[in-house]
Amino acid sequence: MEVIKQLIPLLVTLSLALLIISAAMASSRGQFAYVLCRPLLLLKAIVAVNIIPLVAALIVVSIAPGLSLPSKTGILLMAISPVPPLVPGKALKSGARPEYVYGLQLAMGVVSLIAVPALGTLVAHHYDAQAVFPLSVIGRNLVIGLIIPMIIGIALGRWIAPDFSRRIAPMVGTIGMLLVVIAFLPILVQAWPQLMALVGDGTVIAMAVVAIVAMLGGHLLGGEMKSDSYALAFASATRHPGIAMALIGANHANAALLAAVLLFLLIALIVTIPYQILIKRGSRAGSTDIP
Repeated sequence: MEVIKQLIPLLVTLSLALLIISAAMASSRGQFAYVLCRPLLLLKAIVAVNIIPLVAALIVVSIAPGLSLPSKTGILLMAISPVPPLVPGKALKSGARPEYVYGLQLAMGVVSLIAVPALGTLVAHHYDAQAVFPLSVIGRNLVIGLIIPMIIGIALGRWIAPDFSRRIAPMVGTIGMLLVVIAFLPILVQAWPQLMALVGDGTVIAMAVVAIVAMLGGHLLGGEMKSDSYALAFASATRHPGIAMALIGANHANAALLAAVLLFLLIALIVTIPYQILIKRGSRAGSTDIP
């Protein structure tokens, strides 16, 4: 059992890395730098991904009655933990441009190196809470979870085996998604009692409101084309459990907070389903925009 507990974090890291490797293998030259090289797009993305979710979270936890401390902390923690590797696949399937999707992933990853510790410290100061947001933890997560997999994927897709890499990129992404489920299932099972304890006090509604506001903000602040709004909407609503879990570990928090983070992830994924349905209906009607 102890060996399994030690393997789960490695499996989480590997599964999320495979999603980035898959995206990088299918990418073309200049796509990952697309948003970083366009200041207006970068500014809109920062507002949508880093600012709007946090403002929504601060308002919700302040006015929602009956929320427990783990629920409030989990909402705020996920609000400052941006852009999981799940976003590129969902955004591309919805019609967003690859250069914007991949560029958004790298840009928000780089910005998170500064934004997560800064915003986390501000929130902790606002609530007079004793919490740390080590730059080393965020940096390690960025390097292991984004930079290294991106370099591996780009090297395979452009120099080592371009044709082969592009053919197997979808399969690598599928394997990554399967491993994500396998990795998070034991964590979810272990945290289930604490997770269920959070249901019924308004936590689910509060989390859904934050995710919906973030998603709408991302859609309205989307890129140069309407289809890019899909990518920014997903990136804004769907937060990064890996960053949140790393910060939980750095602060030696209890299992209830981990349960709150997992619940937020589940709620955000559910909230985006109607949005995806609207996108598909719009596509079938011959339009790339949501009516």
